[in-house]
Amino acid sequence: MTAATAAPPRRRAWPGVAQLVRERFRRWWQGRLPRSDTVLLTQRNVYILPTPAGLMFAATLMVLLLASINYQLNLGYLLTFLLAGSGLVSMHVTHNTLRALTLRLRAPAPVFAGEPALLEAVLTSPGTARYGIGIKLFDADTSTLTWIDVPAQGQASAHVGFVPAQRGLHELPTLSIETRFPLGLFRAWAIWRPGSQLLVYPAPEQPAAPLPTARALPGGALRGRATDGGEVEGVRAYRRGDPLKLVYWKKAAKSLASGGELVSRDTASAVQQQLWLDWQACATLAPEERLSRLAAWVVAAQRAGAAYGLALPGQSIAPGEGESHRRECLEALALWH
Repeated sequence: MTAATAAPPRRRAWPGVAQLVRERFRRWWQGRLPRSDTVLLTQRNVYILPTPAGLMFAATLMVLLLASINYQLNLGYLLTFLLAGSGLVSMHVTHNTLRALTLRLRAPAPVFAGEPALLEAVLTSPGTARYGIGIKLFDADTSTLTWIDVPAQGQASAHVGFVPAQRGLHELPTLSIETRFPLGLFRAWAIWRPGSQLLVYPAPEQPAAPLPTARALPGGALRGRATDGGEVEGVRAYRRGDPLKLVYWKKAAKSLASGGELVSRDTASAVQQQLWLDWQACATLAPEERLSRLAAWVVAAQRAGAAYGLALPGQSIAPGEGESHRRECLEALALWH
């Protein structure tokens, strides 16, 4: 068999198997941790292991100890045990930096898909100050750690960001809190699974399509059309309970002079324009693209200060305006299925 026709070398499957086992163990481990927005760190949920620098430190101590035994160096013994004692003290300090801390998560604000969501964790120390505490997403690289110090009997806030890719109601990602204070020989860490959920709105269409044409509703309530003279077109007979500002005094004077009755402006006969953001108006698009267009229309209508309604299959939100109405419409788009 020639080199040109030789079979390619077979790849080893062990790395893939090891990664699969590691992922399953991680999911099993995280599944045993309860979800909560407030966590107290104790000796039961704070873990500690030596860092690579700590392992090198231990190897150096072994070399120093063997050299001291071999050459009967009393000062070598002194240096070895002094360094070993310092390492043991640093291990307790590292663990105590996290122990007794209280972690509390502030509920995150809804975001649009593809935009960064910011999680705010508040760390509280009941006693002494805590230094060199880092927090990050559990699966993120260590370079993304946010480092903070917590004052004695005080609080400090740390912010962790991530980007949700899809709309809907999502559980928050698992967080990791760690420290290597004071010497970096040991790493103490804890795993935190927040209990809150994040509402993710559909990503608005870019560029946004023009808003649909408002619907004309005859007999709708109250938006009369004014004439050039500033008067509302249309009059009707006066009805008990009509406010005085609706009485058409110019015609009323002529009518009373001729033995007639009072007349009022007929605002109810005017045509009201209502803006409806309708699912059927996006019939040429796929479902998720329709939701993106409707989300863009909601944002545009809110920015323009217009009153608008939202019509989805099986759900309808009456026309309204304001920030609460905007949130209601976007929440309906986020949870639609």
